[in-house]
Amino acid sequence: MGTIYLNKQESNLFSKINLLNEVGIALSAEKDFPSLLEQILVAAKNITNADGGTIYLLTADKKLEMVVVQTDSLNLQLGINTDKPITFKPINLYHEDESPNLSMVVTQSVIEDRSINIADAYNAEGYDFSGTYQFDKNTGYHSQSFLAVPMKNHENEVIGVLQLINAQSVDTGEIIPFDVEEQRLIESLTSQAAVAITNKQLIDCLNELFNSLVQLIATAIDEKSPYTSGHCERLPKITMMLAEAAHKTSTGELQSFAMSDADRYELEVAAWLHDCGKLTTPEFVMDKATKLEKIFDRIELVYLRTEVIRRDIEIEKLTAIANGENKKDVETRYNKKIDCLKEICLFIRHHNKGREFMSDEDVNKVKNWAQLEWTDNEGKKQPLLTQDEVNNLCIRKGTLTEEERAIINNHIVATIKMLDTLTFPKHLQNVPEYAGGHHERVDGTGFPKGLDKHEMSVQARIMAIADVFEALTAQDRPYKDPMKLSQAIPILRKMSETGHIDPDLFEVFINESVHLNYAKEFLLPEQNDL
Repeated sequence: MGTIYLNKQESNLFSKINLLNEVGIALSAEKDFPSLLEQILVAAKNITNADGGTIYLLTADKKLEMVVVQTDSLNLQLGINTDKPITFKPINLYHEDESPNLSMVVTQSVIEDRSINIADAYNAEGYDFSGTYQFDKNTGYHSQSFLAVPMKNHENEVIGVLQLINAQSVDTGEIIPFDVEEQRLIESLTSQAAVAITNKQLIDCLNELFNSLVQLIATAIDEKSPYTSGHCERLPKITMMLAEAAHKTSTGELQSFAMSDADRYELEVAAWLHDCGKLTTPEFVMDKATKLEKIFDRIELVYLRTEVIRRDIEIEKLTAIANGENKKDVETRYNKKIDCLKEICLFIRHHNKGREFMSDEDVNKVKNWAQLEWTDNEGKKQPLLTQDEVNNLCIRKGTLTEEERAIINNHIVATIKMLDTLTFPKHLQNVPEYAGGHHERVDGTGFPKGLDKHEMSVQARIMAIADVFEALTAQDRPYKDPMKLSQAIPILRKMSETGHIDPDLFEVFINESVHLNYAKEFLLPEQNDL
């Protein structure tokens, strides 16, 4: 087979076809939307040797909005990927009476779904080029040849239009009409471009939907309990602050820790979802502000029972006096019993809050006083405190029984189970591990898996510190007052020394002033006392 020789015109067309193929490959790989639009316009200008061009995208309210504008001879670049915004108003596809706007090249191209090739705008009839004429007058430019090509996606829907201005002769540089063969290449390009744009928009929409669902879950958790409202929103903030500080560390054990934008996004998603298992935790446990609280605070029932006892003592006193006993002796005996009841009520009210450690002596008092009897409405004698109430009041620290604490702790198991059921894409596959590890301890005594420092990722260790610090300083917990920094930081330091949290990350937390930066934004002024 002999050698095939191409003339200059054929060779030029062949090179443009090759350029079109290269552009198609590049468009399918481009992930940045502004860069994608810029590539489309630059490629179209190169294929046609056009001096300028504009990409319009169709809005939801049937308007064409300029997104990229370039004119080489004027050194003009506007819109996406530039610091110069487009000030031109979007163009209506339809008039107020709903009739089609066919007076402009770009709108007619979209409405009639066809390419429009105009050799000379100043001699074209049937089109409104008043805006073009005014632009030329203001800039000294001369707009002559126009090519408008609708951009249709894979569903054959028009999503915008590509308009090119002033094709130039390769040999002389003079302005010429757009070549028909080049028009076909641009039509092929716009088809590929529309698919790439649609794919990018679909991916962005899916990402927005995913992010919205993630935040919806976090909001549902916070809304479920008024006492932890905002925790799922604040935790990502402090997590990312510490993560960025660790990323910048250039010395010590963390000097090799680095994050890409994808890594940051993965960690932030994990932070938003870290407590999703709390959706399965009963509210009466999550919101338990006092020891006697279940669906309501049962201390009111205890008060009611003491009132019944007080009533019976009063009746006993009056009966004794009526039977002739010495009034002074009876009243002394009565007052002693009433004072004892008052002491019991004050004691129970104080320790019901769970803010102080219960000593053995206090526990014994609860058990002894529980044996006091009162008479119910059926005339039966009942103990002042039920066994369940005794068990709750004898909680040594906090407001939760061991069974209730196990229920609370189970939220992390539920979190891992819930997240493991999701098919995360490759760039989010570590979310379950990060989110499920924030209650582990670096000494291996945490839960649910008892992982030690070397079995935990840096991200999980970051979230562990963030979760503790947020809990200590939170203003919405029912069982404690919000701590000042001067109280919270020594606790964290002690935890870093005893194997609860990562000491290297704690030093970064302090040295990079993460606690101070967080305090400025999220804590009360009086809490920021360092």
